[in-house]
Amino acid sequence: MSGLRAEVRLRRDGLALDVTLDVPDGGVLAVLGPNGSGKSTLLDCLAGLLRPDDASIYIGSRSVAELPPPDRRVGLLRQDPLLFPHLSVLDNVAFGPRSRGSDTRQARDVARRWLAEIGVAEFADRRPARLSGGQAQRAALARALATDPALLLLDEPLAALDVDAAPAMRAALRTVLRQQRAVRVAVVVTHDPLDAISLADDVLVLAEGHVVERGPTRAVLAAPRTGFTARIAGLNLVAGEATADGLRVDGHALTGVLADDAVAGDPAVAVFPPRAVSVFPADDEPHGSPRNTASATIAALEPHGAVVRLRTRDDRPGWTSGIAADLTAAAVADLGIDVDSEVLLSVKAAAVDIHPALRRSPAP
Repeated sequence: MSGLRAEVRLRRDGLALDVTLDVPDGGVLAVLGPNGSGKSTLLDCLAGLLRPDDASIYIGSRSVAELPPPDRRVGLLRQDPLLFPHLSVLDNVAFGPRSRGSDTRQARDVARRWLAEIGVAEFADRRPARLSGGQAQRAALARALATDPALLLLDEPLAALDVDAAPAMRAALRTVLRQQRAVRVAVVVTHDPLDAISLADDVLVLAEGHVVERGPTRAVLAAPRTGFTARIAGLNLVAGEATADGLRVDGHALTGVLADDAVAGDPAVAVFPPRAVSVFPADDEPHGSPRNTASATIAALEPHGAVVRLRTRDDRPGWTSGIAADLTAAAVADLGIDVDSEVLLSVKAAAVDIHPALRRSPAP
């Protein structure tokens, strides 16, 4: 046996956590989900910081569910690096090997190797107070790896970093996670789809303590089945009932391309990017021959990178409820639209993918 296999059930403070994991040796799993879905609680159970009501946790061939945290061979890195302020960076990283029985010289040799691997060897003699946020987080990663963990847990490791520091930390993580000699298996909690795509092989999405989506990272983010996953992937998602040529939503039709496993009459979701949505004045005729055209009311106009993202109100029946569309600033000016403006939306059928709606997924 290898990798990580776990079944964790816990009820606490209104959360009913019921999760099954199966990560192969050398694999990286990203865990996504809205706030309060149980992501950090799951990591704490795997690390031994919380005792579940019922759990089976195997790291490799070892059952660790009954072991205290120091005996699990688990490294945990959170948003806050939690470095000891009175120790140098070198001795912070050497603390783990020292606690596992290495003498001072051996522990410092291990620490120097990991500081060099992570790219912060030049800060070995500094105290944490003299480090930037990104430098401190990379030092904390080196400290977690210096304990030779069989399982590395990463709880939003980039969330507290600024936009300049995050890329270096992400690159350090990517290098480490792709070296099987460094980490046998890893689980990373994140809200950033870039982290999931660049770091993880597979993704698992939690909602209210249960798994609602799982699979290869790119496949899940390209064809999300829940609103949360669609939002972080930057896609529109419309729920309804599959038809022979698309989706029926509140009695309105949305034509699209059915996936092979979509069955007419079953619950389904339509997925399409905001850039595929065209916007016209309410009294205008759409250009070309779009199969899907419907009216909507603008709820918000917000800068979104190089474009302006329009979002419609969600109180109108049909597929245009709560839809996002990306326009150039010039297009917004030419249309003369603002919040509460009535508009006509259109999207070509070829841009709309129809997938079965996922219910809570069974254990693998």
